[in-house]
Amino acid sequence: MKLSKFDFTLPKELLAEYPAENRDESRLMVLHRDSGKIEHKMFKDIIDYFDEGDVMALNNTKVFPARLYGNKEKTGARIEVFLLRELNQEQRLWDVLVDPARKIRIGNKLYFGDDDSLVAEVIDNTTSRGRTLRFLYDGSYTEFRKKLRSLGETPLPKYIKRNVEPEDEERYQTIYAKYEGAVAAPTAGLHFSRHLLKRLEIKGINFAEITLHVGLGTFNPVEVEDLSKHKMDSEEMVIDAKAVEIVNHAKREKKKICAIGTTVMRSLESSVSSNGMLNEFEGWTNKFIFPPHDFSIANCMVTNFHLPKSTLLMMISAFADHELIVHAYKEAIKEKYRFYSYGDAMMIL
Repeated sequence: MKLSKFDFTLPKELLAEYPAENRDESRLMVLHRDSGKIEHKMFKDIIDYFDEGDVMALNNTKVFPARLYGNKEKTGARIEVFLLRELNQEQRLWDVLVDPARKIRIGNKLYFGDDDSLVAEVIDNTTSRGRTLRFLYDGSYTEFRKKLRSLGETPLPKYIKRNVEPEDEERYQTIYAKYEGAVAAPTAGLHFSRHLLKRLEIKGINFAEITLHVGLGTFNPVEVEDLSKHKMDSEEMVIDAKAVEIVNHAKREKKKICAIGTTVMRSLESSVSSNGMLNEFEGWTNKFIFPPHDFSIANCMVTNFHLPKSTLLMMISAFADHELIVHAYKEAIKEKYRFYSYGDAMMIL
């Protein structure tokens, strides 16, 4: 498979700047792999496609306010710092992206907050992910994290050109988010309301929670024409015994197992036993799924509409058949579905 096969023209006005008014009232395209049939529904209609004993696998990662704005010492230049990954808790070391990157050198100090109450020093300029900062903070680790949280803002994707608004703090987070560590939301899960989850539960749907802390690597552009040469960034993930039990029981009973989002699908496919069952896992995955790929666990998935040439588009093309996805995306553009993080959803059956 070549990169160029995943290119298409996406009208700018279809990039969703705001979420739908109500979570479960986004639109839902239902794509049937067996017949190629396409249905146009609302997200809350998803309940009609599931029966008692079916499983939805959810990613319970929680987005932390990863975007900070600081000023460079001496010049006072405004610098955006995007927290990517904590490297060392004790030393307050973080991998970050800085913008504008050309203005930052090793030894530079950055000041955050109106009172400059948080200071960071650039200690490495050469990491593949940008820079390494050491935060200089005398308080306890708990106080330090509280400080970061108070200074940071919700890390909306760069395509959203407007300012972050108070409602984004809640809406760029799934309602079942538990464990902080993601710098981007697992967006397929944003469509679930409390009311919808309750209705699914009453119908007898089981939920298997896994954790994959979404990094920016998921959104990194693919820059090689031969997809087998693309390297994904590693992301931290946990699949515990309870999730394994729920998923494997459903698999043995030949029930529907639906991955809610590409992050869940990647997690499930990263921990498969030799006999095709799910294993417990705690560690890192850099699995890159593109056509052709034999999926072992999920037989259904929910996902948002993705950007041209993205690794996420490649994954769903592996799951649904490339030609079928090309057809579905043409239909989505014609019907003016909303794309990307705050956009509408697609369920592939």
